[in-house]
Amino acid sequence: MAEATTPAALAIEPLFPMALGRVQLAPDPLDTALLLQRVLALREQDPSEEGVAWTGDVRGAGELHRDPLFAPLIGRLAGHAWAYMAALGFDRRRLALHVQRSWPVVSEAGEQVGRHHHPNAHLSAIYYLNGDGSGRSGCLRLFAPRQVNELVPGLAVGQDGPIGADAVLNRPWHDVAPRAGLLLLFPSSVDHAVLPNEDPDDTRFSLSIDFLLTAPANAPDPGEYLAPHPGRWLAIGEDGIEPGA
Repeated sequence: MAEATTPAALAIEPLFPMALGRVQLAPDPLDTALLLQRVLALREQDPSEEGVAWTGDVRGAGELHRDPLFAPLIGRLAGHAWAYMAALGFDRRRLALHVQRSWPVVSEAGEQVGRHHHPNAHLSAIYYLNGDGSGRSGCLRLFAPRQVNELVPGLAVGQDGPIGADAVLNRPWHDVAPRAGLLLLFPSSVDHAVLPNEDPDDTRFSLSIDFLLTAPANAPDPGEYLAPHPGRWLAIGEDGIEPGA
């Protein structure tokens, strides 16, 4: 007589994850206060329209890494960017990491940042100058590049579809609540947004950084995909407005 066999249990392996780097730092409150004052002064020079968060990269404040007040902080944050890349398997000896842009973002009550990504960069970072972790002042929302587990395209976006909204393997996005001293790192190609600030008594302050990867300056042959170091580029000329014009 054949023995009864127990049906095999189904095992799910989540493959190909997007790497979200997370580091909780402990900033000095006095240092943070100085940074917040500087950000507010920059915003006063070129305010944004109502309902939209103020983003320094389009308001003349896109190079905080050249600001003596912000430069030390950005240098420390760049160290964590190296650690992030090492965790992904990158060999630091064969790379050069460049801070391309760095800018503040200020979100008052009701303000938000729409869905976008950074095609000009390779690695992006967000550092929160304030926040209590509740998410009331506006979470960062990271969107799944492609939802292969929905099987039928469009079923995972809601609209009373057959996939439950709490299905972990079919979530269309992931939200991260701002917290003072929290650093996040993620691929620049990933779509993201900042949800509306729903706290009338709290202004959301953050610092964004775009990093670019190239070959080292001493690498004559960077390979097929990695750009040569900018020091090896040849500038042909510019047709922009002359300085002082």
